[in-house]
Amino acid sequence: MHIAVVGTGYVGLVTGCCFAELGVTVTCIDIDRQKIENLKKGIIPIYEPSLDVMVHRNQQAGLLHFSTSLEEVLPQVEIVFSAVGTPPGEDGSADLQYVLEVARTIGRHMTRYLLVVTKSTVPVGTAKKVRAVIAEELARRNADIPFDVASNPEFLKEGNAIADFMKPDRVVIGVDSEKARELMSALYRPLMINNFRVIFMDIPSAEMTKYAANAMLATRISFMNDIANLCERVGANVNQVRHGIGADNRIGNKFLYAGCGYGGSCFPKDVKALIKTAADHGYRLQTLEAVEAVNERQKEVLFQKFRTHYSGDLRKCTAAVWGLSFKPETDDMREAASLILIEQLLRAGCRVRAYDPVAMDEARKHLDDRIYYATDMYDAAVGCDVLFHVTEWRTFRIPSWDVLKKVMNGRLIIDGRNIYDKEEVTRKGFDYYGIGI
Repeated sequence: MHIAVVGTGYVGLVTGCCFAELGVTVTCIDIDRQKIENLKKGIIPIYEPSLDVMVHRNQQAGLLHFSTSLEEVLPQVEIVFSAVGTPPGEDGSADLQYVLEVARTIGRHMTRYLLVVTKSTVPVGTAKKVRAVIAEELARRNADIPFDVASNPEFLKEGNAIADFMKPDRVVIGVDSEKARELMSALYRPLMINNFRVIFMDIPSAEMTKYAANAMLATRISFMNDIANLCERVGANVNQVRHGIGADNRIGNKFLYAGCGYGGSCFPKDVKALIKTAADHGYRLQTLEAVEAVNERQKEVLFQKFRTHYSGDLRKCTAAVWGLSFKPETDDMREAASLILIEQLLRAGCRVRAYDPVAMDEARKHLDDRIYYATDMYDAAVGCDVLFHVTEWRTFRIPSWDVLKKVMNGRLIIDGRNIYDKEEVTRKGFDYYGIGI
């Protein structure tokens, strides 16, 4: 089987590479010529563990190819996956211009039956729009070529995307024809042989499943952050509360960690888009409106703790920030809590020294030369009055408190991920603040 994957961002590149790993011949398409040339040379545009090795292996095997021309590939493929970006508009809605442009290109150049699969996260009803655009372009050509549209939303976690694809919790596929179902079954057969769950449903339900899943996870995060803030006020410990409620098998222990807010490319965008979809249909998702409000407020908690501790002029303070990406094992800084914190520190007149194991180059795109980019975690702490732990990279888990005492001017640790033991840190001579403890 030969397929095309349009878009070599996070979703498209991982999807194409993993299908190649399963033995499918894949051509990944992108209009960015420099990105495609780099990929042909093995230069990966994103950080994802093991992705570079897998790309190289499948290029060498002749299963993974890169091109800037979808129209040249169309005669050779049976399935086209659309994995282009759907950035949020000012009103929170998903911008479908790239998705619909892919559909136009397909309609203008297809020469035989194709199954067009939406992999991007798109609002309910997008498949209908894709179908209409393709049909419109075929009509302009007076071409009577059959095609199907399907939805196959991704559930990849950045930092664990390859494992998520190869050993999924479930694969959700929305189809409305038997032929589309047969093609998608053939494509995913290697996973079905291993008894991974492949769930077929109608297309609108598949589109909604993606948004609903991310909205539920975001809700759990904001719920725990709200509980954590209340714990601080009543003298409870949110870590103990988390263990207590997570032991209930109706609730479970996943996504119950309090922290400084969620970020990334999915949760913030998808929550906004689902709220907007509801509004477009005359309905308010009040639960998700609260989830979003709690998350925006939570990203300011670290600075508020710092300001309260010093209760005065912060202009002479130097702050260390450990972790810049929105989560570990990625260099993605979209909607990262670190950006909110650093902007607040800079506005208050503080100097900022930051370190992240992989996101330093990405940070420069957001922050320019307004902060100091440290060479390692301890270099970031040199001369600092406060150390903020923002992203829970493994390298930060067991720091040398003795080294920190030597290099820091102050003795304040603000732990945005509740990684450190408060009693241990306090015994070492530091003031410690966590979230909800």
